[in-house]
Amino acid sequence: MTYDHSVRYLLSLGRELASPQQARATKFALDNIRILSAHLGDPQKSFRSVHVAGTNGKGSTSAMLTGILEAAGLPAGAGLRVGLYTSPHLVRINERIRIGRKEISDADFADTFTRIHAAIEELLAGGALAAHPTYFECVTAMAFDYFARQKVDIAVIEVGLGGRLDSTNIIVPEVAVITKIDFDHENFLGHSIEQIAAEKAGIIKPNSWVVSNTGNASAAEVVRRRAAEQCARLLEVERAYAASGLRSENGCYRFTATDQSTRWQIEIALPLAGRFQIQNALTAIAAARLLAERGFPVTDNAIVRGLAAVHWRGRIERLQDCPAVYLDGTHNPAGARELAAFWEEQFSGRRIHLIYGAMRDKAVDEVAGLLFPRAASVIVTQSPQPRSISAETLASLTRHLAPTLEVIPDHAAALDRAINRAAPDDIVFATGSLYLVGDLLRHWKTRSSGAPLHPTTHQ
Repeated sequence: MTYDHSVRYLLSLGRELASPQQARATKFALDNIRILSAHLGDPQKSFRSVHVAGTNGKGSTSAMLTGILEAAGLPAGAGLRVGLYTSPHLVRINERIRIGRKEISDADFADTFTRIHAAIEELLAGGALAAHPTYFECVTAMAFDYFARQKVDIAVIEVGLGGRLDSTNIIVPEVAVITKIDFDHENFLGHSIEQIAAEKAGIIKPNSWVVSNTGNASAAEVVRRRAAEQCARLLEVERAYAASGLRSENGCYRFTATDQSTRWQIEIALPLAGRFQIQNALTAIAAARLLAERGFPVTDNAIVRGLAAVHWRGRIERLQDCPAVYLDGTHNPAGARELAAFWEEQFSGRRIHLIYGAMRDKAVDEVAGLLFPRAASVIVTQSPQPRSISAETLASLTRHLAPTLEVIPDHAAALDRAINRAAPDDIVFATGSLYLVGDLLRHWKTRSSGAPLHPTTHQ
């Protein structure tokens, strides 16, 4: 298949989160991915890995750890070849499968999908698969196959949803990482922190090594109990590491990271904005140092350089000045609380023009309650993504929370309207979902270059 045919075929598959009805009908299990991977020769067994789960911060932590591992061995050697698998993508599906910062090429994507598709057709014809694997199962199998063929030294694998029944959970990692746990995807993961934490902790394997930074006492206890049941070595970042001497430069932090048991210290400068990124960095540092114990050439210098060079789009990403324009993928109450704190710390006394769009399965009332009253104006909009809540419905649910609210369903027009309304010292901030961020990044590129806008390939 060509690249375009591959992407179109994938988009036709298992939109398991597209609607509440489909969500309720979906049965998450590991049978399909296990059968498919076995038919492919279990490519996930040919490389070492790190598995990262959590509600918030798992993408940033994965990017940080990838940067550290890439820097390991340099400048004396060639460095490690590090795979990175994440979701969702912002603009192009290729973003999900990378080696370091380099996305899988269109040609390799098509070649890999063609191989996966042929395997699926053979398994379906022989009756080994009862149903076609979903979009996420297919892309996960593609990532495993690609990393194996590219002979990566290690791959950082981000969980898609939950952990226990996520398609990525057939790997046996060197280190399992669990980041902040809070409410999100309750229809799938449970309606209590303990239930959600149990799903995330499902990535902990027998006798494994685990790094946990849940940010919640109840969640931490669930992870602690699961680790004990699995005879796993557990390192709790909240207890093991501390950050001191915090200095902020335009919302990006420098700090001293300290191992509280050995008094080991290192000076860190993060290019990602937001105080919450400090905890993500400590989590990545803890995981990297465990990997050093497991034989990876992770030095202090690799940690410093890897974190200083990390790049992760769509997380408090600044696009321009005068007026300052930011994009951020905040989509749940925990993220909204962090974003509100960032606003208070960085934008005190300045007017914020907020653009907000969300998915139907999100706690829009709680997120809007945290953000809308802090904004001088609010524009509600929507992504073309099938799970999006319409701008009109969003307005009916949240209008009472905003000092002034405008409905502009077209996301590009909404951003342009906010920028035109803003004074040079104002802030334009678009948030609510990573899908909206991806759509606006596409528009921003078109706005800057005048190039035609191509259809989105979100799932």
